[in-house]
Amino acid sequence: MAQTEFDYSAFLKNLTQQPGVYRMYDKAGDVIYVGKAKDLKKRVSSYFRSNLTNQKTVALVRQIHHIDVTVTHTETEALILENNYIKQFLPKYNVLLRDDKSYPFILVSDHQHPRLAFHRGAKKNAGQYFGPYPSGGAVRESLRVMQKVFPVRQCEDSYYQARTRPCLQYQLKRCLAPCVDGYVSDEAYNEQVQLVKLFLQGRSQEVINLLVDKMDAASQSLAFEKAAQYRDQLAALRKVQEQQYVTGNHKALDIIGFAYQHGVACIHLLFIRDGKILGSKSFFPKMPKSSEAEEVLTSFVAQYYLNQNDGRRPGKEIILPQLLSEQTGLQTAIQELYQESVQLVVPSRGEKYKYLQLASTNAQNAVNTRLTESLSMQRRFEALDLALELAQPIERIECFDISHTMGQQTVASCVVFNRSGPLKTDYRKYNIEGITPGDDYAAMAQVLSRRYKSSLADNKIPDVIFIDGGKGQLAQAEAHFANWSGKMPLLVGVAKGVTRKPGLETLILAGSHQTLNLESHSPALHLIQHIRDESHRFAITGHRARRQKVKTTSSVESIPGVGAKRRQALLKYLGGMQELKNASVDEIAKVPGISRQLAETVFSYLHDKTH
Repeated sequence: MAQTEFDYSAFLKNLTQQPGVYRMYDKAGDVIYVGKAKDLKKRVSSYFRSNLTNQKTVALVRQIHHIDVTVTHTETEALILENNYIKQFLPKYNVLLRDDKSYPFILVSDHQHPRLAFHRGAKKNAGQYFGPYPSGGAVRESLRVMQKVFPVRQCEDSYYQARTRPCLQYQLKRCLAPCVDGYVSDEAYNEQVQLVKLFLQGRSQEVINLLVDKMDAASQSLAFEKAAQYRDQLAALRKVQEQQYVTGNHKALDIIGFAYQHGVACIHLLFIRDGKILGSKSFFPKMPKSSEAEEVLTSFVAQYYLNQNDGRRPGKEIILPQLLSEQTGLQTAIQELYQESVQLVVPSRGEKYKYLQLASTNAQNAVNTRLTESLSMQRRFEALDLALELAQPIERIECFDISHTMGQQTVASCVVFNRSGPLKTDYRKYNIEGITPGDDYAAMAQVLSRRYKSSLADNKIPDVIFIDGGKGQLAQAEAHFANWSGKMPLLVGVAKGVTRKPGLETLILAGSHQTLNLESHSPALHLIQHIRDESHRFAITGHRARRQKVKTTSSVESIPGVGAKRRQALLKYLGGMQELKNASVDEIAKVPGISRQLAETVFSYLHDKTH
């Protein structure tokens, strides 16, 4: 048996034999494993046998400091509680599903002329939501398809409200131009909106039948141009059906493809709804070494289907690649949670088996790609180890970049790589304030001081810090770490050179300012370029988001002491933003609810060039 300081004999002596959930803690008080059991005493006792062979279990037992248990009435309750605890504590010895993104929907807005839109996040906008879809790509593809079939607007409200004549989408017959009077009646436009809703509900055949009836009615009333429009719409819809629909009559299936090789597992989920392929998504769960394939698959099914995020619902059948020992309990828990019949099925032949083979092939391809990328990343790190001649292999790299437009809305990015590749959970953006606009040196100094503080633990300090820039930017990093008392990272500036062409970068080492030019085909240089480009991309993304926020935010919203009601009164009384900017203090003070003192504040704020 593995050595442990935990007095398991005393603990097991009084442990109940009822079903429940157990949580194992280490010395630091962190939860390192969560499990469930039909019989708590029997299950927990199995960890302390003398003949343990699984290396993951041996390593786990060595770290146990104490154990908590929660008794449940049934095994199904234990399964749901276990999943909640895993999501809450993220224990390092559990298989973890990394699926923190909210799922996207298609929104049919509740306007006079509704629009079709991509939506992710809280459902604050009025309208009808359809989904969730497995990925943003699946939503965008659906919107692209529907734009060809249903001429309903997909433009932003600001664009729609500003139109005085139809845009290009009208010319392409992809919108009925409700933005301009006289092009389409509200009745005709809403007719198309209703067809869209039926289509999104999976009632495509009903849409076809309605279009056929309308085409016949138009023909009989001699409205041949209208009949031709319905005919073209029918043809487009049938073409979409040919592309999207699968053979068979299966209404709602979730097909789980699974591949596990060299410590990398992939679950490829294929979604079929109303007889058509809705989309697919690959998951790479985080798991301890020596995890069993069945444990990985069981953990995925539990964590994915027992979390009701964003209205996600399972198919009527969940197709599994293999039988699971906990299959019955999982099925019961899923049925109780969603209050509907859901079957977990392992097919051996037929159409479902073919779908399973397709999903499994995609999972295997994803694993092969991940292993190839990992091998390439390892080789690049090894080459960088040699190039920089460090005493120890590089385990963690951080890189910084600055992005702004003419010095405004400056954002600094920090990206993190380890020997497996980008560590996106550790990426950070920093809004830079209080510097002279356009001063990249000051921006770099600020982000470094915010990122690296004297209280930071050594394990959070990278082995290498790359600074995107020349000696000036590197000097800011040298100044910050001049009196550093902790683990000292290697500081390297990455100068692009005069022509700024990839492959001609120069590395500048801190201290000596020795320059290092790597061959353009060097794997070490390819790694540096990858890290530098990723930091640049991340900085630009943050800057654009900040710039867009400024564009869409009225300057009145930031005035101290002016809330929503006073803001509305100012704009309404004076006739708009431009009139408010041109108004004198006396004119502003005449607005109901605005004192002389507040009027002076508003005037000063609007005429301060720094805003």
